[in-house]
Amino acid sequence: MLNSSFFRIFAPMKLTFLGTGTSQGVPVIGCRCRVCTSADRRDRRLRTSAMIEAGEVRLVIDAGPDFRYQMLRTGVRRIDAILLTHEHKDHIGGLDDVRAFNFVDYPPTVRRVDIYAAPAAAACVRKDFDYAFARDKYRGVPEIELHEFDPSQPLRVAGLEILPVAGHHSDRFTVTGYRIGPLAYLTDFKRIDEAELDKLRGVDTLVVNALRFAPHDSHFNVAEALELIGRVRPRAAWLTHMSHEIGLHAETEPMLPAGVRMACDTLQIEIKDPI
Repeated sequence: MLNSSFFRIFAPMKLTFLGTGTSQGVPVIGCRCRVCTSADRRDRRLRTSAMIEAGEVRLVIDAGPDFRYQMLRTGVRRIDAILLTHEHKDHIGGLDDVRAFNFVDYPPTVRRVDIYAAPAAAACVRKDFDYAFARDKYRGVPEIELHEFDPSQPLRVAGLEILPVAGHHSDRFTVTGYRIGPLAYLTDFKRIDEAELDKLRGVDTLVVNALRFAPHDSHFNVAEALELIGRVRPRAAWLTHMSHEIGLHAETEPMLPAGVRMACDTLQIEIKDPI
């Protein structure tokens, strides 16, 4: 078990949910269900992503196809790094748009964006965005500093201690969650081993994926997410990566246990270190 001092931070953290939807987002193209036609803004979900701010440090978790709009919507002009959970397109598809951050301070500075990824995700980034790593780059390609890490080892990113939490997306795919001080963020998990679950002990705020109520082959459903929350016992838990099949926010959230809520796009919460 890790020493609890590893998780201590010394400034309040702010978590912004940039997107809380599944790979298709909500509304789904062409769908006319009650959720997809809802007028409640909480039922409109971009692809899952989050922003974490601790002191002067600003990290983004995942950069899917909605990354450009998510960044415009927050109004931020600088990010310190992007942490990737895995290689699927709804989590990396927007990485080309980091080039806007390259040139925010130009002239005189071209600011490269640090991206952290486990081996499988890093390999996919190199393949899909090969032009960003070419020896003879054409003008205007994203300037990326890709850091491949071992998910079994802690990371230091922009001065923050970060603990990767390895999970299984399915039998074919792995996924990486992150613990940053009192916050743990997991998405696209279907299974987590006991040793990795131990990394979540004592967490104050847990974010976890809950695709829908019905079972799914590669994502937690609501019951599985609640089972994990019950084992971790955080002070507060938030559900993310939700599809239109989870139902209307206004009807589903009151059904959840005390201390568990549905996240929604643009929601901001402050997390204080309880240790």
